[in-house]
Amino acid sequence: MTEKYTLDMLTQDSVSVKKQTHIDYMGQQYQIGEPWRRAYTNSEKGRQQIVDELPQAQVNAIMAVWGDTPTIIESIE
Repeated sequence: MTEKYTLDMLTQDSVSVKKQTHIDYMGQQYQIGEPWRRAYTNSEKGRQQIVDELPQAQVNAIMAVWGDTPTIIESIE
């Protein structure tokens, strides 16, 4: 089984991530199950979530666009 990640709508403020699981059968790849999707914001919490939930390659790609500081300030309620 392999997992494929797609970064959709990557902006300085947010990203949408889709993960799909595939199997190889007789030289062909087939998707199994439904895609997993999650949106993240460029906030302190969102940055920590991508580090905790995504592979390093995807984290690096997102952080390359987001830079060193969050652009979204979360309200405390």
